Amino acid sequence: MHPAPSVIIFTTLSGLGFGLLIFLGLGLPEVTGWVAFVFFAIAYALAVGGLMASTFHLGHPERATKALTQWRSSWLSREGWCAVIALIIMGFYAIGAVFLGQHWGALGLLGALFSLATVFTTSMIYTQLKTIPRWNLKLTPAMFLSFSLAGGALLAGQTSIAIPLLLIAALVQILYWHQGDSALANSGTDLGTATGLGARGTVRAFEPPHTGTNYLLREFVHVVGRKHAQKLRMIAFLLGFVLPLLLLVLPVGGLALKHLFALLAAISHLAGVAASRWLFFAQAEHVVGLYYGKR
Repeated sequence: MHPAPSVIIFTTLSGLGFGLLIFLGLGLPEVTGWVAFVFFAIAYALAVGGLMASTFHLGHPERATKALTQWRSSWLSREGWCAVIALIIMGFYAIGAVFLGQHWGALGLLGALFSLATVFTTSMIYTQLKTIPRWNLKLTPAMFLSFSLAGGALLAGQTSIAIPLLLIAALVQILYWHQGDSALANSGTDLGTATGLGARGTVRAFEPPHTGTNYLLREFVHVVGRKHAQKLRMIAFLLGFVLPLLLLVLPVGGLALKHLFALLAAISHLAGVAASRWLFFAQAEHVVGLYYGKR
């Protein structure tokens, strides 16, 4: 798939933003006043900023609200509803924490659940697509959820929770890459099924369907070199998980230095997740590529 910047920004930032809202809804950290305002401002900037970025990938961004009407059949519509509900509920919860010094536990828990549901519905937009075997895996929602929770714990300053969550997310990432690399081959889809001629015997391409490019080739056929992908995977893994873990477990003295290391860990994780998301889209082999002999 063509790795459009808008969807990379969307899946990276919104996951972190809703991840932070999950922990804030659970009262972690239990802050009030201006400190709470800063935490909620960061969470909303990431979540809303990511959602807004996603509209730039649409042919008609002004029609984005119409997606909300298809909630019975569309995961995109369900994501929209979950996001709106989560942001509204957490907005009321934030009012209590910032202006009244109150933490309304039931409301926060409900907002955390809808924030978690938003991340899950986002992942299902991609998981449901059987035409992209690398996405059509049970590990896809596990990856989105583990990344969101690990990033949310980092941003919330919950070091003791962030460390095991980062380890889980790192394991899920490795498993996803391992299983994803063989997903297309294991899907049973080949040039024969792509052309509908498989029953006649082995099918091979004699000539391309046409000499020029088209929308399908530009949008759905993006080939990443193996060596290039391996380098990016290493960068994503080191920045997303290894470096943040090292920064969190290093024995340092002084509260200011600990906060600095925690900030650097969050920034490193953000960069690593962005690299991982680029690979998530760039390495997604749409089966239409078989028809054009690109797989």
